[in-house]
Amino acid sequence: MAAVEFTKMHGTGNDYVFVNCFDESVDDPASLARDISHRHTGIGSDGLILIGPSEAAVVRMEMYNADGSRGVMCGNGIRCVAKYAYEHGLAGDATMSIETDDGVKQVGCTLRDGRVVSVRVDMGEPRFAPCDVPVNMPDDAVIDAPVEINGRMLRMTCLSMGNPHAVIFVDSLDDVDLSADGPVLGRNSLFPNGVNTHFVLVLAPDRVTAMTWERGSGRTQACGTGMSAVCVAGARTARTNRTIKAEVPGGQLDLCWHTDNHVYLTGPAVEVFTGTWPT
Repeated sequence: MAAVEFTKMHGTGNDYVFVNCFDESVDDPASLARDISHRHTGIGSDGLILIGPSEAAVVRMEMYNADGSRGVMCGNGIRCVAKYAYEHGLAGDATMSIETDDGVKQVGCTLRDGRVVSVRVDMGEPRFAPCDVPVNMPDDAVIDAPVEINGRMLRMTCLSMGNPHAVIFVDSLDDVDLSADGPVLGRNSLFPNGVNTHFVLVLAPDRVTAMTWERGSGRTQACGTGMSAVCVAGARTARTNRTIKAEVPGGQLDLCWHTDNHVYLTGPAVEVFTGTWPT
């Protein structure tokens, strides 16, 4: 029986199965993502990420959600790609470029005893135009727009950080039933490609705590593109500073919406284990 070698990694609890496609071949990544990601019958993960050659960067990452759908960008996953590339000799320097479906991203690794412990990612510029999110609303930008979720009127800010995001600031996370409230917008015709929904409580101008429901994966411990969107939404609506710490179930992420209009995300990257999976 054929098998593929894999590495299980996570960034602040947002876990993926990584396959080195310099050495391995994956014929049906969508099917493999569904099988390998299952929490009870598979390895258990939020998805599958393939690391392969790139003509535009040091390596290329190709991401699939747990349901097999193709993802565009993953802020936690790309940090793990950087760690893998550096520690497995695919990259010769701790600063590198990584190609994604959202373009080439620049990353920088922090080393300790020759190992990558954290990674800073230039996530690029936020996009507010409804056609870029996409969200079917007539405004030039969807900022603090009213939205009904399971009988409650809340306000959402929508933007793209490669993936579509709806950021909803709340007075208490205790009032959020993530399993019930999280999928609501993803099923709404406002979002033709679905959406990642984030419920956010501001603790201080430089600190927030958040819960996330991701399209294709459901409840996750962290979302890197999502917390980048939270940073931008908080500053755009004058709820937070442009530099914040985001506390998520899987840990903490540092974010800065810089004056160059790029968002910078810094957080850990952790290797959990390696193994083989029958194909």
